[in-house]
Amino acid sequence: MNILYIVSGFAPAWGLGGGVRVSYELSREMASRGHHVVVYTTDILDHKNRITYDHKNWDGVNAYYFRMISRIFAKFHFNLSAKMIYELFNNIKSFDIVHIHEYRTVNGTLAAYFAQKYKVPYIIQPHGSLPTSVGMNKLKKVYDLLLGNKILKNAFMNIALNSMESEQYQNIGVDSKKVRILPNGIDVSKYESLPPKGIFKSKYGINDDEKIVLFLGRINRIKGIDTLVDAFENLSKQLLNVRLVIAGPDNGFLSSLKKQISDLKIEKHVLFTGPLYEQDKLEAYVDADVLVYPSSFEIFGLVPLEAIMCNTPVIVTDNCGCAKYIRESECGYLVKYGDVKDLENKIRLIIESSCKSFIAEKGKKYIQSNLAYHKIAKELENIYENCVCHL
Repeated sequence: MNILYIVSGFAPAWGLGGGVRVSYELSREMASRGHHVVVYTTDILDHKNRITYDHKNWDGVNAYYFRMISRIFAKFHFNLSAKMIYELFNNIKSFDIVHIHEYRTVNGTLAAYFAQKYKVPYIIQPHGSLPTSVGMNKLKKVYDLLLGNKILKNAFMNIALNSMESEQYQNIGVDSKKVRILPNGIDVSKYESLPPKGIFKSKYGINDDEKIVLFLGRINRIKGIDTLVDAFENLSKQLLNVRLVIAGPDNGFLSSLKKQISDLKIEKHVLFTGPLYEQDKLEAYVDADVLVYPSSFEIFGLVPLEAIMCNTPVIVTDNCGCAKYIRESECGYLVKYGDVKDLENKIRLIIESSCKSFIAEKGKKYIQSNLAYHKIAKELENIYENCVCHL
């Protein structure tokens, strides 16, 4: 099949969120299965920088990076590229299927329009962007009323990460027959050879006997890092050999977080590393005693699954999409969002445990059996084939 992916940002723009990683991994899996995969994306690298090349082949995936009219508009999902519009208009007819990643983006909207115009089936995968309650909610509601709802209903299939997102589709009015649940996956091969313990601690001057409580992700208010800081305050006073490591790019909440830490007078116990990717990220996971993911809302959440693959137990809030897998595999603990005391107790329970690796090992086996990318890609391939067969 000739498959076109439409995505706002693509490798190596890892800091833009989980959609970048998911589209990258799925496209590579499809290429490895013999399909011709093309990615149309923008040149955004992060909120300050652009990607300098306009084409790159990623393991058989041809990615084209079109220059945005303005990087400033990207945070409003107005990732408009005149060149991409031109290429869509001229080339979309040559594809068997169009897979649009994310929802309410300009280029995704235009891709859906051209796909429908030229009778090419398209799939929508919003990566958690369906709700109108998070950020710019009035604009989102206007978009949905004018365009969005029609785009979803006209899609051949809409992909939901879990039952939570499936319900969101149905609340909009999308026929349940047009919704398929397909969780995010994990490239388990990346975790076959992990870095040795101690590298991360050595890089950042952390003593060997110090315990690490790790948060990794975008530093955004929705991530609930402030509740983690509150929970950590008591721990830092009672357990002198514990360090909170906050790793990730600033997404508008860093200054508030630093002020909170300063007001609590725990600066010497907290380390900000900035974004960590690839090997640096693995080193952090390996040295961490526990990974905490305290989000107020997360449609899925890959970070806890990555930590588990590095033999690190996790604590996540029960309204995160990945909580289902943590519960089923018994590889960590769930807490209510905002329950600072329970979070503190669960962190203490794990870092004082003598069987942390055993806890994570159960989760590792579960992920390998249920969430490996080659399994997820096979399900997606079946969806593509059904789309093409029903033309």
